[in-house]
Amino acid sequence: MSTIYGIYGASGFGKEVLPLVKEQFGNKSKIVFVDDGDVPNELFGCDIFNFEQFVNLEGQKKVTIAISNSKIREKLTLKCLEKSIEVFDVKASNSVVLEDVKMGGGSILCPFVTLTSDITIGKSFQVNIYSYVAHDCVIGDYVTFAPAVKCNGNVYIGDHAYIGTGAIIHQGKPNRPLKIGKGAVIAAGAVVTKSVPDGMTVFGSPAIEFTKENIKRRS
Repeated sequence: MSTIYGIYGASGFGKEVLPLVKEQFGNKSKIVFVDDGDVPNELFGCDIFNFEQFVNLEGQKKVTIAISNSKIREKLTLKCLEKSIEVFDVKASNSVVLEDVKMGGGSILCPFVTLTSDITIGKSFQVNIYSYVAHDCVIGDYVTFAPAVKCNGNVYIGDHAYIGTGAIIHQGKPNRPLKIGKGAVIAAGAVVTKSVPDGMTVFGSPAIEFTKENIKRRS
């Protein structure tokens, strides 16, 4: 029985994931997009199906969730698993994973990503181009790294956190890790020097809470 590889999300990030899936499984593999929105019938020569159509295709089906919104990613992951559709990992051939890295299923590692040593990562981690995670880090489920994120050692990141493009997270200490809370948002270019509570958005260098008062102070 042939395998059909689905990329859930026929938009920007899905376009970037497509060549990685082709590289991983071969250009002759059957690759399609899955999208429930108002989209055309094809993208880059690949058919686009809604979820119901995808489920009804003949053959074994696997999918990767190429959507940066972590809440939607979790919802779609659970929907696929309920239909016994495996959510597969995508790993660029030039990404680097060193020693003792434990990672949950459904991850996407884009080109030039580096995961060093002694790292634990949860489900559905999306890490975009030129980002790295250093030693002794713990990353939760459905965490998203935009391009060029620098996550230094001894950092703990909670579920559903979003780390924006070019953000730098300073190193924590072995007995006192720097913590990024659950659902926190680190704005693009922020330099995080201390822990960030659950749900907080921070910006700037050094990073502070995103409020009207702080925006005025920094402007």
